[in-house]
Amino acid sequence: MAQAAANLTSKAAVAAKLPVFKWSGKTRQGETRSGTMEAGDAAAVRARLQQMGIEPASVRRSFGNLELKLPGIGGVTTKDILVFTRQFSVMIDAGLPLVQALEIIGTQADNPAFRKVLLAVKSKVEAGSTFADALAEHPKVFDDLFVQLVRAGEIGGILDTILNRLGAYIEKNEKLKRRVKGAMVYPSIVLTVAVGVTVVLLAFVTPTFEKMFKDFGGAMPAPTQFLIDLSHGLRRNWYWFVGVPTGLIAGFKAMLSTKRGREGWDATILKAPVFGPLVRKVAVARFTRTLATMLSSGVPILDALDIVSRSAGNKTIEAAIRHVRTKISEGKNIAQPLAETKVFPPMVVQMIGVGEATGAMDAMLSKIADFYDDEVDVGVAALTSMIEPVMMVVLGGVVGGFLVAMYLPIFSIAGNIK
Repeated sequence: MAQAAANLTSKAAVAAKLPVFKWSGKTRQGETRSGTMEAGDAAAVRARLQQMGIEPASVRRSFGNLELKLPGIGGVTTKDILVFTRQFSVMIDAGLPLVQALEIIGTQADNPAFRKVLLAVKSKVEAGSTFADALAEHPKVFDDLFVQLVRAGEIGGILDTILNRLGAYIEKNEKLKRRVKGAMVYPSIVLTVAVGVTVVLLAFVTPTFEKMFKDFGGAMPAPTQFLIDLSHGLRRNWYWFVGVPTGLIAGFKAMLSTKRGREGWDATILKAPVFGPLVRKVAVARFTRTLATMLSSGVPILDALDIVSRSAGNKTIEAAIRHVRTKISEGKNIAQPLAETKVFPPMVVQMIGVGEATGAMDAMLSKIADFYDDEVDVGVAALTSMIEPVMMVVLGGVVGGFLVAMYLPIFSIAGNIK
């Protein structure tokens, strides 16, 4: 009995952790593919590859599948979800069963955290759960938008089409995010350099000049004395220079974590003279793109607006979308409540009204999203071209002001010698 139990335990352990095989092969179209797969032996890998339409050329055991877990590393990224969506769409379109497609993608996922999620989803589907319900158990990976679209695809029998739309949506949404983040890279770098240069000048360069000026004697010009006093303050009370900005940042984050603070900040940023118009364009592009994707996939408009409001990214816009949803549930059309919010530009409201009247609102929303994507490009370029000279003037002013303040005593000493 003990031996039998040991054998069962050994088999269970082997089943729990299958060996990993590296493979390469060619598709029927002649494309070369490669990857990794968990299986009992090389023959099982070859059989599965042939089921996928890949003629295996090389299958060998991999012994380097060690997972290194570090703090903050290993989370599921948007790129992981995009690749999964694209691959899963192709497999479903090719006629592979849902469970088999999930197993193939799950075992080959490079990200260990995502691999664990996909295999958990596969297990739920195998146990009789719908694909959408299985995804909904992982809200940190698959949001409401993803789950609702998959559910609509399952009900309508067009899961592959829905996944294609989801992939296109995720790709365009990420492109929009990269544009906005890209605009912030240059000023962030210049500001960091300016702060670093200032600290180095005050902490290390100013004391050298101060000692030299003391040897000559005489009163210091006001700008020079100000820099020397600032240098003393930085070296003696450096913790204030570190603690105060850190405290302000922590306080700002704490304010944003409250409902009232977040609402106030989001309302303020929309009215900001430079960033406000760009933030509004980004919000309109995201709203119209998301709503178009959901409506074209067959999601009811009230459900779609509920999900869109939660993914708006701005409390003011979220409140406006919820107002529109409430008015539609009372029997009104979409254009009038949108105009009442005074958040969306009049052109957007009119175009959505035309789309609703003609019965092609999803197509109209997609056109608006494409237009505002281009507008964001133009806005980001204009913002970058405006910020560049301002930051250069700031950096030049810091360095130039320091040089002038340090050389004023030298000019004064030279005048006294004459």
